[in-house]
Amino acid sequence: MKTKGRLMLLLMLVVALGLSALTYYGLGQDKQLSVNDIKQGLDLSGGVDIVYEADKEDVTDEEMAAAISLLQGRLDWNGWTEAEAAREGANRIRVQIPGVDDAEEAIQEIGQTAQLAFVDEAGNVLLTGNMIKNATKQVGATSKNGPSTPYVSLEFNDEGKERFAQATEANIGKVIRIVMDEEVISSPVVQTKITDGNAMISGQFTGESAENLAALIRAGSLPFNLNVIQMKNVGARLGADALSTGVLAGLVGIALVLVYMVCTYRMLGFAADWALIIYIALDLIVLSLFNVTLTLPGIAGIILSIGMAVDANVVIFERIKEELILGKTLRSAVKTGFSRALPAIIDGNVTTLIAAVVLFFLGSGTVKGFATTLMIGIIISMFTALVVTRIIVNSLIKAGFHNPKNYGFRVR
Repeated sequence: MKTKGRLMLLLMLVVALGLSALTYYGLGQDKQLSVNDIKQGLDLSGGVDIVYEADKEDVTDEEMAAAISLLQGRLDWNGWTEAEAAREGANRIRVQIPGVDDAEEAIQEIGQTAQLAFVDEAGNVLLTGNMIKNATKQVGATSKNGPSTPYVSLEFNDEGKERFAQATEANIGKVIRIVMDEEVISSPVVQTKITDGNAMISGQFTGESAENLAALIRAGSLPFNLNVIQMKNVGARLGADALSTGVLAGLVGIALVLVYMVCTYRMLGFAADWALIIYIALDLIVLSLFNVTLTLPGIAGIILSIGMAVDANVVIFERIKEELILGKTLRSAVKTGFSRALPAIIDGNVTTLIAAVVLFFLGSGTVKGFATTLMIGIIISMFTALVVTRIIVNSLIKAGFHNPKNYGFRVR
């Protein structure tokens, strides 16, 4: 029995050390899954902050949602996957891009929403982008018995359907250029008259080039332009100071919690501290694995979830003490204590998780960052409190640490 308990403790020690080493060193040259691989938000790493305004007074929610989707797509297209576009007020959109130093260069990369136009060989505008309902990348055969290849599918609204039918009928065998920002982005040849409001742009596309063309066409389908009314650089030094301060506060808080748990609950506290180290390592690995952008409120979410992880252990340990007072053996008290504490822990964590989910879906920017780290922390903390801590406590008992005094309880 003692050998089995000691082997399990050794295994848990290896797990704790292995996870800790992974969070510090990571995998490969890019240090994947390490703390260095976690993306930092605008308030931590610095970057640019840009505010766009629609040049139209009565902008609908659907149009603003389309504009936000457009800008977010352009951000992702440029590789700024940690950047975010969010609505601000009635007709403004705020774009935040971490890790970028030049706001003007970022604006040039993103561009402004321009009006798309379909132009014939004589330069006549046949129809405009606001007549397009959607443009998507598809994969399939573009000719009878032909191979499956990427292409761009267009869907027109009622006006666009009629105008496009007229345009294709008048230009069979000719080129209709798709122009945006006075630049030709595609020059498809009309094969036949199209009357159903759906069109296909085929050619030597790759999956990426077809998606890029579809995104450009969607970019010109808004019935207004987005103008830059404000841009500023956020200093990286301020972000670095915020990060170092947040990390220091977190380390001090964790150290105090570790000491408190050992002093108050002794072996149980030692088991909780052990599980807490595993929890912190798992939390950081998950943040890196899912490419979560860490912000200062996000650090607050991590620290809060650490407190909830410890709180779950406190509830369990108090239940164990109550069972020991009733005269049960240590092994029986641990088993009953965990089972009795389970409903309270689940209720407390689930209610907080619901609040975090609401913040995530209804909030934006740093609020969403806080909700993300809190949700991840709650889920992992429940696992470590209910599973990892229990394994460690039972292993300690099997290894020979079965005196109630070692667990913070004095036998009268």
